[in-house]
Amino acid sequence: MSTESYDQLAIFSVVARERSFTRAAAKLGMSQPALSRAMRQLEERLGVRLLARTTRSVAPTEAGQRLLQVVAPRFEEIDTELALLGEFRDKPAGRLRITAGEHAATTVLQPALAKLLPEHPDLHIEVIVDYGLTDIVAEGYDAGVRLGEQVAKDMIAVRIGPEIRMAVVGSPGYFARHPRPKNPRDLIRHNCITIRLPTHGGIFPWEFEKKGEQLKARVEGQLVFNNIAMRLDAALAGLGLAYLPEDQVQVLVAEGRLIRVLADWCPPFPGYHLYYPSRRQASAAFTLFRDALRYAG
Repeated sequence: MSTESYDQLAIFSVVARERSFTRAAAKLGMSQPALSRAMRQLEERLGVRLLARTTRSVAPTEAGQRLLQVVAPRFEEIDTELALLGEFRDKPAGRLRITAGEHAATTVLQPALAKLLPEHPDLHIEVIVDYGLTDIVAEGYDAGVRLGEQVAKDMIAVRIGPEIRMAVVGSPGYFARHPRPKNPRDLIRHNCITIRLPTHGGIFPWEFEKKGEQLKARVEGQLVFNNIAMRLDAALAGLGLAYLPEDQVQVLVAEGRLIRVLADWCPPFPGYHLYYPSRRQASAAFTLFRDALRYAG
């Protein structure tokens, strides 16, 4: 059915309920001649008379009454749903799907959501932990969380966390058997606990920088994981060196359960950003979520 046909049925529904071309025209915000023309075209297309007209009133015929009983409830349902959509715009309600890496999900998203959700019971957030650089539009996400340097240029990016530093750590037991590396190049002689990321395909290199010199160490070892917890446990067990976010190991280093090396080769870099399409029409729910995450530091 064409758009014109839908428009004509909507106009007929109002005229039949109001039983007046004048009142219907005023309610629809259109002229009486345009309204009358639309009704004539609908009757001609259907081949039946829908309205009985007199000089003072208009009423649906038997055929018109039957059509009204069918279409009027449908248009009322549409009006109701449109009103509900307006509520999504005006109040923070609805569902949001977010993709984020494991570290961002646990250190940034989870603390923010713990404060946000109890105050907004109509807001529902689904967080998918994924290390790949997801196409959020193609995959149906409202937004993603990645490091600032990983955000595509055609996206709006909002900073939601502080700068991040990485740390190379090993257990005291591991260093009892192996010398401490003084330079990233020394890692070639160490058993490194590595990570494989979907976007990169291969083993993710450990990145270092000191006084303008940048190095990407293609490390190797007996273990490959795709999450932080297992790399951390393996390091604590003395199975090798791990390359982890600083905040995940600070307490363990302070307690002496892990030893940090190459700290002078691990400068801070831009932290996490929430990113979403520039053409996205922000709902009240998304605006609230974005503002709750915005980093003020």
